Amino acid sequence: MKSYLLHLGRLLLSSVILFLVVITVLFFLLELAPGDPVQSLVGDVPISPEFRAQITAAYGLDLPAWQRYFAYIANVLTGNLGYSFGTNNEPVLDLILSRAGNTLALAVPAFILSTVGGIILGSIAARTRRRWLDAGISGIAVGLFSVPSFWFGMLLIMVFSLWLGWFPTQGKAPYGESGIALPYLVLPVITMATSELAYKTRIMRSSMIESLGQDFIDTARSKGLNPRRVLWGHALPNALLPMVTVAGYSLGFIFAGSTLVESVFGWPGMGLLFVDAINSQNNMVVLGVAIVLTVTIIIVNFLTDIVYGLVDPRLRARFTRKAGAPA
Repeated sequence: MKSYLLHLGRLLLSSVILFLVVITVLFFLLELAPGDPVQSLVGDVPISPEFRAQITAAYGLDLPAWQRYFAYIANVLTGNLGYSFGTNNEPVLDLILSRAGNTLALAVPAFILSTVGGIILGSIAARTRRRWLDAGISGIAVGLFSVPSFWFGMLLIMVFSLWLGWFPTQGKAPYGESGIALPYLVLPVITMATSELAYKTRIMRSSMIESLGQDFIDTARSKGLNPRRVLWGHALPNALLPMVTVAGYSLGFIFAGSTLVESVFGWPGMGLLFVDAINSQNNMVVLGVAIVLTVTIIIVNFLTDIVYGLVDPRLRARFTRKAGAPA
């Protein structure tokens, strides 16, 4: 137990270090980025030096970069992500939280669809190894994994929205209505899930093939068990162990990939907020969204490591041996 807690402590420390590195790199990259945030704030109109100095001082842009960096780190550690550049001067955290639900509405169904679909398709491909069904599933998976998500999303819009007219192209609900309408959800979720579905299918196929080659599978077959029961009842639980890690990490990729998907479909989530903030040089919002996404990914990965350590008997045995080893 002590060895396992030490392992978790190392994971937590590495997560904190990664978090600080991400903030530092992003902050100074934005500092080096070309453009004038003051001019972006007021628009394409001439401004007097006095007015520019007033805006610069109001947002703290007159301070040295290193001083603003440490002040920003101190604010982030207390949950203050700063204020958005704009007329409303809205807190960045409130702005992000108002969009987070829309991003979750895409990410959660995409995660479930890609994980469940990957397990089923990968298992079927492994069961029909070296046959036409395996070749078809594997070939389609490789193809879909190679396709950029924004291109695939535009292809879906062209086919199912413009040609067939089945689904809308932009937004999350008809104009003037609140909430999320199901027809607006279908194409973005499929786009977000497709690449991860293809990857998980390949991983599950390899894991299932390895599981089907184990001795306990031969024992189950020798007892005359139904092939489906051997596949789903005996081989599948053992093959799911690598999927725990893959599924956990994929959730982070899904959140990160929401930027492109939301931009293609005009979905008002954190990804679209991130893109709009970059275009308007709203650095506080850019940093805020990046920090929230980074924290989310780090937490998911940390929890994935914990879950994997609990479900994998090999890791439990390793920590048990270390704990019981003589000093």
